[in-house]
Amino acid sequence: MSLFDPLTLRGVTLPNRVAVSPMCQYSCDDGLANEWHFVHLGSRAVGGAGLVFTEAAAVVPEGRISPQDLGIWDDKHAEALAPIVRFIKTQGSVPGMQLAHAGRKASTYRPWEGHTAVLPEQGGWTDVWAPSPVAFSGDYVQPKELDHGGIDRIVKAFTDAAVRSAQAGFQVIEIHAAHGYLLHEFLSPLSNKRTDEYGGTLGNRARMLERVVTAVRERIPELALLVRLSVTDWVEGGLTVEESVEVARIAKRAGADLIDCSSGGNVPHASIPVGLGYQTPFAERIRRDASIPTGAVGMITSPEQSDHIIRTGQADLVLLARAMLRDPYWPLHAAEELGVQMSWPVQYLRAASKGSTARQGLTELED
Repeated sequence: MSLFDPLTLRGVTLPNRVAVSPMCQYSCDDGLANEWHFVHLGSRAVGGAGLVFTEAAAVVPEGRISPQDLGIWDDKHAEALAPIVRFIKTQGSVPGMQLAHAGRKASTYRPWEGHTAVLPEQGGWTDVWAPSPVAFSGDYVQPKELDHGGIDRIVKAFTDAAVRSAQAGFQVIEIHAAHGYLLHEFLSPLSNKRTDEYGGTLGNRARMLERVVTAVRERIPELALLVRLSVTDWVEGGLTVEESVEVARIAKRAGADLIDCSSGGNVPHASIPVGLGYQTPFAERIRRDASIPTGAVGMITSPEQSDHIIRTGQADLVLLARAMLRDPYWPLHAAEELGVQMSWPVQYLRAASKGSTARQGLTELED
């Protein structure tokens, strides 16, 4: 395997193993995608990514991180996304949708505006829900504990959102169970203090995620289904790598095709040893011990590093975030650097390297 080999997940084949990681843009009005999203996502497809993910899309209005988050709780959201999906496909990329619920981290300002709760008079909301009434920090809304009816409604919201995504043309669905958002909150003993069948043992704490994955898989049997996990909380007493291996096994049995391995985000005081590829060992561990394909994400920057991750069997997919923000055409440039033949958009052929086979027969003037 190498970075530019195809990857088949269920009935969906990615042309290569470079994915645009979901990255919140905080640029929506009432959850609707707009011209910004068309350019942001479309340019990464033009740049050659095999899989282009949207940012986290809230399955209910109160599940948004900020009032400006993308939504997928209504058919109008799918209709706004459909033209973007069609364009991504015309470029040979596969469109992916990440479904999310922010849980206790909902109703906060965009990062460039602060990191505190947005009050209702400023466009926020007080109906913030979590497994337990434990706030993320003193600057966040005090959440309300979900009852069984609320849990059922959220499972249905994820399922309905997956169906809308499929109707919009998305071929890959990712369930967001990381970074301190609702499904991660259920998994972690730091945020889940319940004493019913959704709390206590790991099997109980994983029950909510298992229900969501099972329900979504039943409704979209043909699409690729990924789960993003925070494999560790990086805090004593929190979710551990060993537990996440078992969570990955549970997700696999429920119908997941790949685990996207991230970490942290559930408590504000975690000490995370950030560095190049610092989360890649989690992808390798989950891949080996849970026997499921994995994605590596986090401080992956160079073509050589990315290709090495795939060639050495540490992961099956590489998800890039900041590197893609810096260079929307990272895959095209990476292919040239690695000596791999990759088709450039015909409109951009004049910019391909002089020795590229993509330029053979190109006789037009450069300008």
